[in-house]
Amino acid sequence: MKPGAGLRAYALLYLLFLYAPILLLPVFAFNSGTIIAFPLKGFTTQWFTQMFENASLRQALGNSLTIAVSSSIFATCLGIFAARASTRFDFPGKGPVMGLIMLPLVLPEIIVSISLLVVLLSLGVQLTVLTVILGHTLICMPYATVILSTAFNSLDRSLEEAAYDLGETRWSAFRLVILPLVMPGIISSLLMSFTISLDEFIIAFFLAGNEPTLPTYIYSQLRFPKQIPMIMALGTMLVVLSVILLTVAEYFRRRGIAKTGATDSGGFL
Repeated sequence: MKPGAGLRAYALLYLLFLYAPILLLPVFAFNSGTIIAFPLKGFTTQWFTQMFENASLRQALGNSLTIAVSSSIFATCLGIFAARASTRFDFPGKGPVMGLIMLPLVLPEIIVSISLLVVLLSLGVQLTVLTVILGHTLICMPYATVILSTAFNSLDRSLEEAAYDLGETRWSAFRLVILPLVMPGIISSLLMSFTISLDEFIIAFFLAGNEPTLPTYIYSQLRFPKQIPMIMALGTMLVVLSVILLTVAEYFRRRGIAKTGATDSGGFL
């Protein structure tokens, strides 16, 4: 046996176990049978047609897109402030503050969801799409901060100092010099946050109220066997969209690293 053959076999089995269910999504999405089982009945696209004609699904998709776009913008804007402060300045309590920002990364989402639900209800806030945006901004901000911290850390400070020497103010130097250099990181943060928000279920389940998002709609339809093939078609579309968004985010991340001349220490893909 060749050296490392056992490790390669383990890695192959692990990847197969991890991704086989996802690879089966398009198989059953194009299957004409209504039962998710082998053998397959035949090829059809009727489930995709049924998916596009479903009014409730379109409403849930609209809610999810609104939430994902809004929360990705808010999380990225807050992430810019946090990343800029953490990489450029030293201030009292910097460690605890940054740890508090990163806390949603290690807290179980069920705990975050219940805590937000209790706080919002105690304040008399009605559960709507806006409350989901608030929750998704909270969980997306740590990811945005990590991505943007890498982008700000890779900047050459002499460029900023040269802008000051040429008469630029702090705001104009930030707008004309720093932001263009970290723009690939900003785009990566937007795409990453968008993907996380679009796929998130637990917070949306607790905070959406009577306005379902796409993941909560899918969960509600799993009780009806006749809806399962349409859900498979929808899952196929979501997987394709997620892969495209993450690929684009990784492209801009690597482009930003190449632009600034920093060292690549890892990425999404």
